[in-house]
This record gives sequence, structure tokens and C-alpha cells, in this order.
Amino acid sequence: MTWQEFRTFFTQPLFEVGNTWVTPATLVHLVIAIIMAVVLSRLVRRILRTRVLPRTKLEAGIQYAIARIVGYVVLAFGLIIGLSTIGIDLSSLTVVAGALGVGIGFGLQNIIHNFVSGLIILAERSIEIGDRVEVGGTAGRVVRIGARATSVLTNDNINIIVPNSEFVSGRFINWTAGGDRRVRFKIPVGVGYKSDVRLVEKLLLDVAAGNAHVLKDPAPQVAFLEFGESSLNFELRVWTVTMSEIPGTLRSALNFAIWDKFKQHGIELPFPQRDLHVKEPVKVELAGKRPM
Repeated sequence: MTWQEFRTFFTQPLFEVGNTWVTPATLVHLVIAIIMAVVLSRLVRRILRTRVLPRTKLEAGIQYAIARIVGYVVLAFGLIIGLSTIGIDLSSLTVVAGALGVGIGFGLQNIIHNFVSGLIILAERSIEIGDRVEVGGTAGRVVRIGARATSVLTNDNINIIVPNSEFVSGRFINWTAGGDRRVRFKIPVGVGYKSDVRLVEKLLLDVAAGNAHVLKDPAPQVAFLEFGESSLNFELRVWTVTMSEIPGTLRSALNFAIWDKFKQHGIELPFPQRDLHVKEPVKVELAGKRPM
């Protein structure tokens, strides 16, 4: 292929957008403009997160949100400038944009919903990087808030991808919202009816005081909940900061300590029992014999 043929191929009109004819050269320029806009967006976001924002006193979650939003703005402006540079009249794209809007409304509704939800999350900061959340039966730490979905890392080191819309239109639990990492745990305990309830209260408080991860302020509490069918039901309530990420470990440690403490002091841990009362004689028929 000669240079003239090559030039003719790349300048040959393919279709018209508004008052502008699109050629292969225009498409190449468009691809380059998109790539440059994406690269510039990521570069600006990285500079903000690694050099500019860390020098401020803003929280890590706020820094992440600012970097994300600025990145989206840079990407949008980069695409607009790129389209204008290659000669495409943006005002002529209104019809195309309207058609795309209809298609988006039907075919890409969930994607757009999740994208808008991601912007709402970043703006409202209902969740932030490092928060411990529980949504749809999944509990873990937020490690990334993307344009479409949020990554939640569980205690099993499994990365769960949760659509952003679930954090906006649904209910979820944020254990560490507002930067307050204190979380209260409730440990249910049942003891026998012959137990000294004041001694039980003292032993439970001793167990809480003996755990290094239990806060002294707010102080641990013991609640006498009810007179159960076969046990007196108590509840040990403790606050912690360090164990909010692994609640099962704290519950297990307290349960082990309660068992050892009660065993040392002879506190009975009952199990459900049923009494059977027979009001009428029961006829027992033996093999080969008549009923007695």
C-alpha cells in the first residue's frame, strides 16, 4: 500500500455525526483521546491520594472520596476536550445521547443505578475505607469503593463484591460509623436456679476485667434478664475497640473464661430438662402374654 492509498483510506468518510464526517483517522484520534483521558484521570487520582491529600488532616475515607470524585471530573472533562479537539461538534450529539439514554434506561439500568449510588456513597460518606460493615449476610472491612461496586474483605480473607445500590437503597450495618470504633458485645449466660445470683454477677465482671481487650470505660455490665424454664438467664455486656474486626474471637475468649470461672466456684450451667407426669396407669403388653 502506497502512502497515497494509506492516506486515502484513513481520510475516507465513514458516517456523519451532526455536521461532522467521521473517518478512520477520527476514530483513531478518538481512541487516543479516551486513553489519554483515562490515564490522566488515574494519574491525578494517584497524585492526590499519595502526595497531596496525605499532607492534610482529613480522614482516610474523606481523602479517598475526594480523589475518586476529582478523578471522575477529570475523566469527563478529558473526554469532552478530546471530542472537541478532533472536530466533533458536541451539540450535534444530543440526538445520539438521547438514544443512548433510552438504551441505558432499559439495558444498563442496574449499572447506572450502581454508579450513581457510588457517587452518593462518596458524597455522603455513609461508608468509608476501613469501616466494618454487615450487608446481606456478609460482614467484613471495606477495602475499596469503586464506580459500580464496593469490595468487602471478610475475616476469612475473601473479597466480596457488593453492588453500591445495596448501601443506598437497602439496610446495612456500619459497626464503625463516624470514626467511633467502640462496639458493645452481649454474652448470654444461663445458670442453675440454686446459684447465688450476686456471685454470678461478680464472677462475670471479673471475667470482663481479666480480658485485655475489654474497655474499662464504658464499664462492663451484667444484666439479669429473666427466670427461664430451666435457668436464670444473665447477659454480660462489654465494650471493645480492638476486637471489632474479629468479634468471634472475643466471644470465644469470654466464654472460655466464664466456663473456667464458674467451674472453680461450683456454678452450675444447666441444660433443658423436662418432667413427665403420668396421670393414668399404663398397660404394658409383653410378647406372648395377656395385658396385665
